[in-house]
Amino acid sequence: MSDVLVTVVMPAYNCERYIGDAVASVLRQNVPLELIVVEDNSSDGTQKIMEQFAKDERVTYIHNEKNLGVSESRNTGIRMARGKYIAFLDADDYWTDDKLEKQVALMEAKQAVLSSVARELMDENGVCSGKMIPIQSEITYKDLLKSNTINTSGSMIRTEVAKEFQMGQDQLHEDYILWLKVLKKYGMAYGINEPLLKYRVMKSSKSGDKFKSAKMTWGVYRYMGLSFPQCLYYFVQYAVAGFRKYH
Repeated sequence: MSDVLVTVVMPAYNCERYIGDAVASVLRQNVPLELIVVEDNSSDGTQKIMEQFAKDERVTYIHNEKNLGVSESRNTGIRMARGKYIAFLDADDYWTDDKLEKQVALMEAKQAVLSSVARELMDENGVCSGKMIPIQSEITYKDLLKSNTINTSGSMIRTEVAKEFQMGQDQLHEDYILWLKVLKKYGMAYGINEPLLKYRVMKSSKSGDKFKSAKMTWGVYRYMGLSFPQCLYYFVQYAVAGFRKYH
């Protein structure tokens, strides 16, 4: 597997109901890839579901002996990555079959360090709603402060850049902090405004609790060193964008 182009990193915790669909969607992609599943000491049957993929040489399964959290689980995959690019996919989401092919083409054409795709929302049972969350074709650092339009499961990042920053701050939006750090240094991300990601809306997720998510967004601004007036300005933009996104 020396020709790996994309490393897919999938953290997994108590997701036996969904992970089979997520993994299958990765293995249907039309690019040379490896999939690193980092199972974070689940208490359900996630490990047993993964046994059906054990014979596929593209799949590496890591079992954490204790629960480390989503950031460190992703960082495990980042450190192991051999591809030119890393694509993240949460175990309760899935991709259309052409997602990676289209995204690699964009990354190569733009010489990009970071990109993402639009997403279609589905409910906890996997029923797609027809509601698409769009993404801009170009995203700057200031754009991203106004609204985190880069969804983790739709993202792709140059491997050396992911290894430069990695993830942390699980008590906040750890992915949002990573994207902001990347754009603050490298300047631009790119988007494909097609729903290549099917995104499961989970009431128990960080983003599912809107009040908690708002508090964490404010925490991200403070973590990034914004002044109080800057925080207030961007938080108003975030609130307006959030209302438009889901209504």
